[in-house]
Amino acid sequence: MSRLTLRRAPGRPLERLSAGRSTRSAGATRPARPVRLLAAAAAATALALTASGCVTVHGELALIPPATQAEAAQALADFTAAYNRADKAHDPALDASRVTGPLGEINQAGLRARAVTSPGGNANHRPLELSDARFVLPRKAGWPRWFLADTDPNLDTDEGAGDQRWLVVFVRNGPQQLWEAAHLVIMGPSQVPEFAEEDGYAVPVAADTDTLAVAPEDLGTEYVAYLKDGQPGPYAAGPHTTALREQREKGAKRPGLATQYLDRVADQGDFAPLGLRTTDGGAFVFFATRFFERQTAAPGYRPKVDPDIKALLTGEVKNTVTKEWVSNQAVLVKPAGTDRDGVTIKARLQGVVGAQGS
Repeated sequence: MSRLTLRRAPGRPLERLSAGRSTRSAGATRPARPVRLLAAAAAATALALTASGCVTVHGELALIPPATQAEAAQALADFTAAYNRADKAHDPALDASRVTGPLGEINQAGLRARAVTSPGGNANHRPLELSDARFVLPRKAGWPRWFLADTDPNLDTDEGAGDQRWLVVFVRNGPQQLWEAAHLVIMGPSQVPEFAEEDGYAVPVAADTDTLAVAPEDLGTEYVAYLKDGQPGPYAAGPHTTALREQREKGAKRPGLATQYLDRVADQGDFAPLGLRTTDGGAFVFFATRFFERQTAAPGYRPKVDPDIKALLTGEVKNTVTKEWVSNQAVLVKPAGTDRDGVTIKARLQGVVGAQGS
């Protein structure tokens, strides 16, 4: 069976992938040649639109949808085809141009590992199919542009086929760039929120907005702080907060093996948080973090390293191995003014992207 190159978040099974849609004149005080008249009209129009704050002559301020429905469907098809080629061959080069951000780093590391553990390719490959696609298209100005594909996968999971939706975020950084899949979370159909619309299009949320309980740009910082000290904050209790800390604490001191965790914010470039306004005034936001899991064995012993991790290993494991993980979260954020439980993590996927022995 084909599988994604990622690990499910501890304590949670992998969860499951329609959109919104979205003139000028000038006068002259004296006769002018037609070409000059046309140029003057264009200049006056550009000036008027720039002054309005809606558009510039180059379109950097124009609020436009990221893609048409057909273009979004093609991006999804291109990603799926590339993913299947790479998964079948265990060759990260075959989908490297179609993935980026946290999903891309997890995907590429997993394929590199399996190229070592199963160099002949994936004998159990089953082509991924993403059907019943609905595209959520937010209008925004400038680059990067992005959209969400909400789809139904054909791959079986612990909860059974048909019970899940795969939500894939596609990002494009310029007119000459390809659409790349940057975020993926897997959810039950009832967990996918209702997105707000303006003029038939989804509404993006600014990273620094003050209309939410936590601005998207601060979600990673708040999450990392909570995982470090467990102090009450905006995150609601659940499998990816309170339960995750409990799980880490239980595993921290096993007989003969000590485990330490160090979490870091990951929000630059294609790791930047991306959010959509929901109909309740809140937002649904994708963001990423990175964490390091260091296991140290008692003197005279070595930590066990499974084959997929060993394939990514640098250095020699004497008594310590440090695994680097990328974690991709999707959260519901309540409107500003919410005192408690302002952020709920709805889904999380993570994968090992490197390992160091010492």
